[in-house]
Amino acid sequence: MDGKDRTIDAARGLGDRSAAQLRADRVRVDAAQRLFPLGDGPALDRLAALAARLLGTSGSQVSLLGDVQLVAAGTGEADVGSTGPLEESLCTVTAALPDGEALVIQDARSDDRVSGLPPVRSGAVGSYLGVALSTPGDGPVGALCVFDPEPRPWAPSEVATLQQLAASVVTELELSNLLRRYEDDRLRWELATEAGEVGTFDWNLVTGQLIWDEQLIAMFGYDAEDFDRTIESFTARLHPDDQASVGEALQHAIETCGDFDATYRIVRPGGETRWMHARGRALADHREHAVRLLGAGFDITGAREAATLVTRTLEAMPAGFYSLDREWRFTHVNAEAERLLQATRDELLGRVLWEAFPDAVNSVFEKSYREAVRTGQPISFDAYYPAPLDGWYELRAWPSPDGLSVYFLEVTERRRMAEQADRAAQRLALLANVSADLAGALDQQGAMAHLPELVVPALADFCVVTVVDPDGRPRDVGCWHRDPEMRPLLERYTQVRMDSMPADSPAADSLRTGRQYRNAGREVLDLLAPGEARDLLARLDPREAVVLPMRGRNRTLGLLTVYYDRDTPLRAENVATAQEAADRAGLALDNGRLYSAQQQLAEGLQRSLLTEPPEPDHAEIAVRYLPAAEAARVGGDWYDAFLQPGGATMLVIGDVVGHDTEAAAAMGQLRGLLRGVATYSDAGPGEVLRGLDASMTTLQIPTLATAAVARFEQTPDELAEGVTRMRWANAGHLPPLVITPDGAIAELGEWTGDLLLGVDAQAQRRESVTTLQRGTTVLLYTDGLVERRDSDLDAGIQRLREALVELAGLPLQHLLDELLERLVHGRPEDDVALVAVRLHPQDRPRPAEAGPTRVPPTVPPDPAGT
Repeated sequence: MDGKDRTIDAARGLGDRSAAQLRADRVRVDAAQRLFPLGDGPALDRLAALAARLLGTSGSQVSLLGDVQLVAAGTGEADVGSTGPLEESLCTVTAALPDGEALVIQDARSDDRVSGLPPVRSGAVGSYLGVALSTPGDGPVGALCVFDPEPRPWAPSEVATLQQLAASVVTELELSNLLRRYEDDRLRWELATEAGEVGTFDWNLVTGQLIWDEQLIAMFGYDAEDFDRTIESFTARLHPDDQASVGEALQHAIETCGDFDATYRIVRPGGETRWMHARGRALADHREHAVRLLGAGFDITGAREAATLVTRTLEAMPAGFYSLDREWRFTHVNAEAERLLQATRDELLGRVLWEAFPDAVNSVFEKSYREAVRTGQPISFDAYYPAPLDGWYELRAWPSPDGLSVYFLEVTERRRMAEQADRAAQRLALLANVSADLAGALDQQGAMAHLPELVVPALADFCVVTVVDPDGRPRDVGCWHRDPEMRPLLERYTQVRMDSMPADSPAADSLRTGRQYRNAGREVLDLLAPGEARDLLARLDPREAVVLPMRGRNRTLGLLTVYYDRDTPLRAENVATAQEAADRAGLALDNGRLYSAQQQLAEGLQRSLLTEPPEPDHAEIAVRYLPAAEAARVGGDWYDAFLQPGGATMLVIGDVVGHDTEAAAAMGQLRGLLRGVATYSDAGPGEVLRGLDASMTTLQIPTLATAAVARFEQTPDELAEGVTRMRWANAGHLPPLVITPDGAIAELGEWTGDLLLGVDAQAQRRESVTTLQRGTTVLLYTDGLVERRDSDLDAGIQRLREALVELAGLPLQHLLDELLERLVHGRPEDDVALVAVRLHPQDRPRPAEAGPTRVPPTVPPDPAGT
């Protein structure tokens, strides 16, 4: 067996042990199986999709772990609705971890814990992050996970985000389970009302478990120990002649998710035959598959008086019931109503409702009851009754000739779970909004100023955002109050509070240590010296304040201080969410400052390499460099202009592939090499490019670049004639543009640039020669001047030609400025380099527009006259 096989077997063994461990916990397995047919599918799908979106993964999955794994929701490669062995699931390994611990796997193929599991071996999972789904008292019942096919690291903030989402999934499952229980009770109640039931049944079609109440167990001749909660126990009591018809009725109800209605005989122990009538209804999950069959049955062997049946129905109902006469006195109270109202029927019968429950007076209870009696129409409503009941109730009341009848259920727990799920969803939505706001903001200070409006009122009554300036001074940059009338007061407080804050305040200590502080409002007030800031805080009157550090990479960049009024409870989950928002803001600030520092460094490096050009006699040279306006700010564009030993003027334009500090550094290397080759050899453009290509190969400079080199030469005869020759060569770059003295664009022939630099050092370099009249302007440029996302290169070059014709009469410096404004509006998508030369008439003295002569002292006077 090789090393790979041993790793696979070890991983499979870990999965087997985890599966065995989970199966051994029967409480957990029963809890998970109760959830198998439950859960709001769309809600779980939304939470799974939110996990994938927030953590930037291609897949996510919600799994429930019973005797097998059920994929309840998911995205990407997740096979929703499928089941599989526990020992083949990464979620099994997740659920077997100690409570609260996440399974963090950066490279699944090299992690012995999971490398042998089928999802990893198939390539579906290359990295994995999972959190167990644990319900109180039951332990882990499943897992929420995200995954990618390729390895990737997981940040602590991502683990925390997934843990928050897992809590929301558990809340959703518990809420769904609770809602289903309430729905079961409601259905039993309705069926009991319709059938005059004696006993109720609940058949779980997924697990096969059949639950009867005590009355139904007794009716069938069982006791609690003998009844094994299976459909076989029911079939065993059925009369042989009725088994086929009852089986067909059950099958029809299951297949159609409809009603079950059957009359049949049962044979009790000892041979006694009894007639039964049963009614039920099949319940479907979100995929419209029957998962439960609920119903009620009663013995119809003997004739019973209607009143007796009704009384038994009311007593067996899982809902409270009471009736009132026309004087609002209790005339009937069932057993469930006694429990919910915390009073016996002997204490209630004959008493007036308003005297027995005085808090119902002038409440929604009295208003609704009187409305039902006045209109003669039934009414349904939810209402809260204070202590000693202290609960929420769902009520249905309908009038009768004798008074009013009321059915009611306690829904306190259901409302609590719904509110908890709603708060969790709001917190997740807030974090998503914070992330989107910070990611999409071009102005960091503006994003920080807007942050309080996202936090208030969801997490606090008012808050203040403080940012540490680059010089180390804290400054309040934003605030928001839930009360519009208090906002001017809070804004003024932020303008003066930092100057009044002592050096040992919690805010100052939080900036130094990155720790969170919680203070009572009076403690904060006592920190401030007498003055305007103290007076303003006293008027704001917070009960409590929590200082939350905005943490970046190993440093604290600001504070998010949240305040709570005297009527607002401080919830730990709100503080945790606010801290998460603060950390995201701190990381955004840190990223922005690091990017700005790198950008300034690279741009400074590039500008330092782009020196001022010389000004040879009777020629004016102008240069421009403009960095890109967006993220890819610094690139490898460069220009150059210098005199060769023979006196000729050489212009260079180039562009290194890439847009980063590395490209700028490579540009500096190539620019220096080209200068050295040209000034040492005094060679023409083609030979200079060939020498640069050879030097790149010899020095192993791993980059690609384009370049165009133009050399301006003049013989004595040409000087007398008043013309100058331009000799140029092109290594994959855009060709020069020549503007004649009359403002037209001269055609230089078909553009056929040679290979880029860095491709083939042996490539031949061709030269082109053209004769220029004095007064001619030559422009060399990089592609950032003409390229746009919404048009092609040819269209950009045509726009440049048209602009040059319009601007040809402008002074050279002004011409370049106007070109940049017209073509890129001062904010190019890519960096732009320009170098241009204008050949002035050669009559002495030197024309003023040519500027002062700047020629290196080692270069002789310009014999070529350029």
